[in-house]
Amino acid sequence: MTGRRAGALILAAGGGTRMGGPKALLEFEGRLLVERAVETALAGGCDQVVLVLGAQAEEVQRRAALGPARIVVNEDWSEGMGSSLRAGLAALDAELTDAALILLVDQPFVGPRAVRAVLDAWRAGARLASAAYAGKRGHPVLFGREHWAEAALSATGDSGARAFLAAHAAELVLVPCDTLADPRDLDTPEDLAAAHG
Repeated sequence: MTGRRAGALILAAGGGTRMGGPKALLEFEGRLLVERAVETALAGGCDQVVLVLGAQAEEVQRRAALGPARIVVNEDWSEGMGSSLRAGLAALDAELTDAALILLVDQPFVGPRAVRAVLDAWRAGARLASAAYAGKRGHPVLFGREHWAEAALSATGDSGARAFLAAHAAELVLVPCDTLADPRDLDTPEDLAAAHG
């Protein structure tokens, strides 16, 4: 299993309607959420990072220190997460990358340990793997390269890869991450205040 490479795909294109602006530009513990997500992917062991931006993409790139992340701007970001997943998968280099690990920009408590645990499951032979919290699927989620085309085809609206993962539930390896990460989303100003608390 040596020599295989995993790429992180960070979905950060949304307009953050309930938050009052793009979550990529939110500051949390002194850093922008988008910067934290890139650092998480790299610290967790991903070999490359594709960052999908959309709403206020130019402002995100102006303000954020994104290191080696490859930027993809999803012009159709308003269609929902599915369009960002398709754009990101299309941007990964299939000749150099064997798996795509999906992270969401609004989950700052999903850190490198959860990324590493899901990557370990893949390196042990899983072709579909997901972090699990209280036995339920969460993020990060990993797709082996052979699943990218089907996952992209099924990605519509805000459901992302939900339909694809449901159809392949028997193949999905759940990786318990309850002690490694906290999967809560930051969707509203109240969520952000509670996370700071």
